Amino acid sequence: MEYKDGKRGAVPSFSFSWLEPIMTEKRAGYTLVELVVILIILGIFAAIAVPRFNFATITKKKAESRARKIVTDLRRTRGLAIQYAASNTDGYALNMTGSSPYSGYEIVNLNTSETIDTHTIDSDVSCTGGSTFEFGPLGNLKTGSDTQLTVSAEGKTFTINIISATGTVKCTEN
Repeated sequence: MEYKDGKRGAVPSFSFSWLEPIMTEKRAGYTLVELVVILIILGIFAAIAVPRFNFATITKKKAESRARKIVTDLRRTRGLAIQYAASNTDGYALNMTGSSPYSGYEIVNLNTSETIDTHTIDSDVSCTGGSTFEFGPLGNLKTGSDTQLTVSAEGKTFTINIISATGTVKCTEN
């Protein structure tokens, strides 16, 4: 270590000649600070962009999913009526709950009035049409039962039809 004035107590001068090659070379990477700044900017962009995404496709898939679930449960209700025909001559029913658009549905044993299963329908999916679907012991719809149900969301609509004579359940996309 050298002193500028050659005196003790003066400000020492250090030689940084060994750093000169490092400081004059081109950098091959980025510093941590630069990366953090970029991440913050990307985070701000994401916070602005996410609310603007169109979630309609997700809602459309919910309508399709709910329509398929109702079809499955109508077929299940018909299957229960056929399966237990010997001990239950009254059959089984799928009853929509709430007012139209319905908020859910339940499967009911018509002989004992026991609720077998219940399901809710998301508020962003509209379910309208018939409210009571009663299946007799032969699997057919009982007299007075409804035959059609419509499930829709974000412009995607499914119509569920039940053929009275056979109890066959069909779902078509409109």
